Amino acid sequence: MRTTMMNLMDLVSSLPAFVLAVVLISASPGPAMALILRRAALRGFSGAVPTVLGLEAGLYLWALLAAAGLATLVAASEVAFLVLRVVGAGFLLYLGIKAWRSAWRSRETGGAAEEIAVEEPQSGSAPTWWRAFGEGAVVMLANPKIAAFMIAFYPQFVPADRPLFATTALLAVLQVAIEIVLYLALAAAVGRAGAWFRRPVIRRRLDAVSGTVLVALGLRVAAESR
Repeated sequence: MRTTMMNLMDLVSSLPAFVLAVVLISASPGPAMALILRRAALRGFSGAVPTVLGLEAGLYLWALLAAAGLATLVAASEVAFLVLRVVGAGFLLYLGIKAWRSAWRSRETGGAAEEIAVEEPQSGSAPTWWRAFGEGAVVMLANPKIAAFMIAFYPQFVPADRPLFATTALLAVLQVAIEIVLYLALAAAVGRAGAWFRRPVIRRRLDAVSGTVLVALGLRVAAESR
């Protein structure tokens, strides 16, 4: 009983460091941030919600895989690592090229108002919600670096005598909750300026810039090694 209480106290005492690490990690630029910013700018706060939830669902699944030891197998397997890297890079390139196409079509049509939702249903529809959720989940799950990160990150905060899977799952819930709050706050701030972002000229430039960022991130994922 005393040992259990000491382990629990060790876990609680490590939470401030864990929370700080999560905040710093969440604030770092990357595919997740690029996806959220673009979605919030063009679709507003409600349009960014499924993207954030998809990203966090992917993150939580990676945490569970790490706790179960499967992420270690993925990180150690040359084939699995390569497949995830190719899929992740390819998907980011697809999103970037899609943004470029949107910018080009808006330019060709003179930025007509109807081009605000090029090739997409209205943002409130179920297909659009699930598409945004799926994009976020795929971007997170197809990143092999997340597997390596989870393997190295969580064990630092799990006391030696605590059950690894249950403790990791609990810490992952905390991380997901923190990131959802931070990312939704960011989406809300960007979404407040949504009318400005959706002006035809600004929309076209935003598509061009975000497309370039996503393509660059895709090329980086494709080129990076372990």
